[in-house]
Amino acid sequence: MRPRSITLRLTLLFSTISTIVLIVVSNVIGFVVERRFEQDQLSELRAEVELVSYLLSRVRSSGDLHDFTRRLSEAVVGHHNLVLAVAGSDGRLLYSSPGALFPAALLKTPAGGEPVVWEQGEQTYRGIAAAAATGIAGEAPATVAVALDIRAHRDFMATFRTHLWLTTFFGALLTALLGWFAARRGIAPVHRIAKLAGGISAAHLNDRLALDTVPAELTDLARALNDMLARLEEAFRRLSDFSSHLAHELRTPISNLMTETQVALTRGRSADEYREVLYSSLEEYDRLARMIEDMLFLAKADHGLIVPHSETVDLAGEAREAIGIYAHVAEDKGVGLGVTGEGRIKGDKLMIRRALCNLLSNAIRHTPREGRVQILIGRPDSKEPSLVVENTGEDIPAEHLPRLFDRFYRVSRSRDKSGDGAGLGLAITKSIVESHNGTIQAFSSNGWTRFEIRFASAADPGRPRTRREGYVSERAA
Repeated sequence: MRPRSITLRLTLLFSTISTIVLIVVSNVIGFVVERRFEQDQLSELRAEVELVSYLLSRVRSSGDLHDFTRRLSEAVVGHHNLVLAVAGSDGRLLYSSPGALFPAALLKTPAGGEPVVWEQGEQTYRGIAAAAATGIAGEAPATVAVALDIRAHRDFMATFRTHLWLTTFFGALLTALLGWFAARRGIAPVHRIAKLAGGISAAHLNDRLALDTVPAELTDLARALNDMLARLEEAFRRLSDFSSHLAHELRTPISNLMTETQVALTRGRSADEYREVLYSSLEEYDRLARMIEDMLFLAKADHGLIVPHSETVDLAGEAREAIGIYAHVAEDKGVGLGVTGEGRIKGDKLMIRRALCNLLSNAIRHTPREGRVQILIGRPDSKEPSLVVENTGEDIPAEHLPRLFDRFYRVSRSRDKSGDGAGLGLAITKSIVESHNGTIQAFSSNGWTRFEIRFASAADPGRPRTRREGYVSERAA
């Protein structure tokens, strides 16, 4: 079942709340008007009771009753909806308005001013009764009953309620319509956001929402969408750069293979010549295989599939292993190698070794003859273990340092003429460090270029080695 739209939900909610409010207000108004009528009628009835009680108190003897009834008749002249009745202590009626039939219970036991409602034919009366003393000595109090015909009041209230409920009904319809209009206007920014999102394509990734035109409630959503578009734009740019660089890197070995094969096929050759062509092709195949392996590693890292093992890694031991691997290369270039310091971390030994070898190979490749590469382990002023690979040589401009870890990124072609790297080593190193919850940064100044790795936590350092034990120097004699 398809969910209802936000406009419909807001309209239903607004109209429901408005209808409830209108119903409550209508009932309150009806109750207040009804109570107001009752209060006015009771005030009039009590005033008439006081008048009759006053006239009754002027009766001094049985002979004064005739004058009393005459005065009562005169008192009700002009009050067509008012009826009176006076009953003696023995229940005998001393006076009663023509045609008025008071309930016997009301006359026998006065209700102390509490109103009583009864119907008589087409009339509906509301009346009260009260005891009133006469001026006759020793005579028990009489009962005075006064009533008003409230038929007109009842008719008015019926008409009033009818109009009130009709007003409530049409008011509810109007609030529903206004609620729909308000909801449509209220979610208009959402439609603008949807329109912008619908227009996003590879050619329009730079479009952004203007935060100053978005309501405060949607500012966080708009800001999140802008941030997402920025990330997509950056990812698309990096993907485009990666694709172009990858095509360029693959083109060179494939072109070499095609050229060597075409040259070999131009004429017949000896077995040794064919073997030389195959060896040359094997080198290109090896380069392609390493490039593909590196790209697969980075693809796994991008998707969080690189999960390092947890074991104690001796950073100094791994540094010496790496120096042993590249000792001959450094010796051929006349580059001195050294390692200083101690430290242990929890991590994957093979991955840490790979990262260290990438940094060491990169440093040797960019160190001039008779230069120096050294590995520094540990950081006395911090609890976080560190590993630094630094080398002498030409400074790298500051604007290039943040991008050194991008795939296939090179500071300049002239800087890489001496090497055969594909530009993935530093990117792989960064992925390995981040998989160990560490960070890596590059610095270059005063003829030294330094790559510093900061790991999250250290392992049990065990027995510390001396500075002499931790230093190895490999340099051409």
